[in-house]
Amino acid sequence: MTNNDILKKLRVALMLRDDEIVEILKLVDFKVTKSELGSFFRKEDHPNYVECGDQILRNFLNGLVLHLRGTKESPKIPGEVLLKKTATATTHKEVPNRRPFKSNIKKEGPPDVSYVKYKNKKKS
Repeated sequence: MTNNDILKKLRVALMLRDDEIVEILKLVDFKVTKSELGSFFRKEDHPNYVECGDQILRNFLNGLVLHLRGTKESPKIPGEVLLKKTATATTHKEVPNRRPFKSNIKKEGPPDVSYVKYKNKKKS
């Protein structure tokens, strides 16, 4: 598994946008642009693909710790940070392509088809 794969999986698991990742990297004084960041998330055969180095992943993980836990002076509870993120994401509809589980779908029975007019039928 490459550093790019790890970065992609963390982005998906924590529901992070590119601008949030840039802010996390700023917490550890590491500057990266959105376009540079986007090149890490491309497929390996893409011409603009760039391998994520150890330094970038290390700084992202250190920034992520600060983002979730806070500092000694102002500690945070990681669970609250994550819950706050998911709560705002669901209220603002930022979570794309989320379908309800099958158990949440209510079945009302077959639809009423008694009054349906069929097209393209030969009249006899």
